[in-house]
Amino acid sequence: MHADVFDYSPIIEREPVQWPGDAKVAVYIGLNIEHFHVDRPSTSLVEATAGLVPDALNYGWRDYGARVGIWRVIEILDRYGVRASALINSEVCEQYPQIVAAGRDRDWAWLAHGRTNSSIHANLGPEEERAELLEISETIHKATGQQPRGWMGPALTETFQTPALLEELGYGYTLDWTNDDQPYRLKHADVLSIPYSVELNDLGIFSLKGQTGREFEQMVIDHLNQLMTDVPTGRVMGLALHPFIIGQPARAKYLDRALHYITSQTGVWLTTSDQIESHFRETAAT
Repeated sequence: MHADVFDYSPIIEREPVQWPGDAKVAVYIGLNIEHFHVDRPSTSLVEATAGLVPDALNYGWRDYGARVGIWRVIEILDRYGVRASALINSEVCEQYPQIVAAGRDRDWAWLAHGRTNSSIHANLGPEEERAELLEISETIHKATGQQPRGWMGPALTETFQTPALLEELGYGYTLDWTNDDQPYRLKHADVLSIPYSVELNDLGIFSLKGQTGREFEQMVIDHLNQLMTDVPTGRVMGLALHPFIIGQPARAKYLDRALHYITSQTGVWLTTSDQIESHFRETAAT
């Protein structure tokens, strides 16, 4: 079975993408704000206890993000004037209203990230999925005052009908397909794929690959520098962050250093995923 969601498009054959101010790279911060259930397994640090109820070890590790880590990350983002693209589980709106209020105060862009990261968005029939997406969207809209334009499923999960349902509900883009450095149009819905990275992602870098804060900082620098040299067409760098990972005391300073580097470079458009979608639609060839 081939991927009928998008066409093959080698980047060397496309019309150039132009960013505002002749920037070479559009950079956004994808800040994952998630709610986990204490009686369900999810992202785990120690698999040996992942099936226990309660799994105090792994649940507590994840819960650190909402209690402590997010506030450390917000302080760093504020230092550099960065607006987050907040990938928010709809359950966050009820469980952590202080986080939503902090994001509203900072005019974050709000993207729907499913209901909870304790459940993936898969194996849903069309009507069931439509109802699920509608409830998620309405919950986020009510809490944030913003109708989400972007979608990323928990663990980047979709069904084959998700793009068409997203279009029906007023969404403009998804982050689930991580196969490009530029936005592109999906085949069967007026929905864009905006680049999101599983390589430049703190969860994978620290927890799956076991790399250090210094290595994370260098990866961010190397990633940006390579995209800056990939001329003449503009690229996108999405820096994916999880407060329970990068918000840990021993790691936060490396996010600070990485943002210092990013914000000191000419040729960078520091923006949100919403603004990337809007600009691409306004300027890109059909």
